[in-house]
Amino acid sequence: MSLRKNYFYNLILTIFNILFPILSFPYASRVLGPLGIGKFQFITSFAQYFILIASLGIPTYGTREIAKYKGKAEKQSVVFSELLSISFIMSVLLTVIYLVTVISFNYFSYDKHLYLIASISILVGFTSIDWLYVGLEEFKMIAVRSVIIKLVSLILLYTLVKSHDDLEMYLYISIFSAVANNAYNLYTVRKKVKITFSNLELRKHTRPLLLIFSLSLAVSMYTLLDVVLLGFLSNARYVGLYSAAVKLTKIVIPFITSVGTVTMPQISHQFAEGNLDQVKSVLDKSLHFILFFAIPSFAGLILLAPECIVMFSGAKFLEGTISMQILALLPIAIGLGYFWGIQILIPAGKDKEMVYSVVGGMLIAVTLNFVLVPRLKDVGASIANVVTEFAVTGFYIYFVKKNFSFSFGWATAFKSVAASLLFVPIILLTRSLNLGVILTLGISVITCGVTYVSIQWFVFKDHLINDLYVRLLEKFKGKTMVQGLE
Repeated sequence: MSLRKNYFYNLILTIFNILFPILSFPYASRVLGPLGIGKFQFITSFAQYFILIASLGIPTYGTREIAKYKGKAEKQSVVFSELLSISFIMSVLLTVIYLVTVISFNYFSYDKHLYLIASISILVGFTSIDWLYVGLEEFKMIAVRSVIIKLVSLILLYTLVKSHDDLEMYLYISIFSAVANNAYNLYTVRKKVKITFSNLELRKHTRPLLLIFSLSLAVSMYTLLDVVLLGFLSNARYVGLYSAAVKLTKIVIPFITSVGTVTMPQISHQFAEGNLDQVKSVLDKSLHFILFFAIPSFAGLILLAPECIVMFSGAKFLEGTISMQILALLPIAIGLGYFWGIQILIPAGKDKEMVYSVVGGMLIAVTLNFVLVPRLKDVGASIANVVTEFAVTGFYIYFVKKNFSFSFGWATAFKSVAASLLFVPIILLTRSLNLGVILTLGISVITCGVTYVSIQWFVFKDHLINDLYVRLLEKFKGKTMVQGLE
């Protein structure tokens, strides 16, 4: 399947991944409240650590290995079978360790039944094989399957979660979403590869997997540690406030990184072939896309934080406004980190450099969380989160500059900042009209969006907007709307 079609299907999935929390979280947060949401986030984040260890870095390593053997079906089948076997062994082992931990420590006794339910997600973790389909560039299957499962999950949420006593049901629905996705993967995988369990060489994957695992573990120490430490050092209510702020600021991130998800298999292949000029060409367009959308996202989130929280989480979460304004920097920090790390260092096989970077981030995150969270609670966790993401991005940039001669233009950043400055008078004026939260948010978003696109198109002559316009014209002429990064 061509890059343009892959991008089209990945865009559909990305848009729905943005819509899903918009449709689900406001309802769940109002029904369960800060305490219920806080418990849910802490339990799932705690279980996620075990899922991460069980995965052993296979999602990242597997995507790269499958993409590396493009066109070699037999080799891909062997690699998949070996990695699936390793994943199964690790999932069973980590489930046992998790259960022993939950049963042995009194800290988990109050909500023990919820922690035991969460163990299901660890046990079936080996069935998460999206890495195979990404490596094969089968984005259509991923998109269609995910949209259907999420729609079913939404229906279950609206019909079964009715009060703050339904936290257990909310947890079951969350687990269902993952299990159903993975079950469908296993059902269809036989059409893509031949699974075999004879003459497998598992040990040869040990060294690269340990490197990738070290990377994944270190990343998780600062991407999941905030919620876990906040729960241990404060209470579930602050976890709820922080989680609401994080979810809102991260809604746009899947869209910002969507281009990278599609291009990573091709970049991996081009690196393996030594075609650095082709790599550079794709990276130029990807960076432009990230900057074009990340900067106005930051401006909108920081200016409209109070309205966003009341609209999507409820007035009970308004105390988390400051946290959300701090976390508004995440679209820029994560977008750039994704570009330098996931789109350059990982495809280039620079696993050690990635490990060094995220270990540095882990140390910064642990230090800042222990220093700031006891005093500042959710605000302290927010500061630690943002500082860590920018620090890790800085490490990525250092290693890319050290190993490659890539140079990128940053004109898009300055143009995006200039266009986004107009958001300030627009939002202040709209807010002064006292139209209510819904109208203020709606009018501000639409007006700022139209203004931003207009400035970029008519003043700065941005090629991204112009290309989209051309594609739309071609759509009406019967041609495809999306041609992507070609």
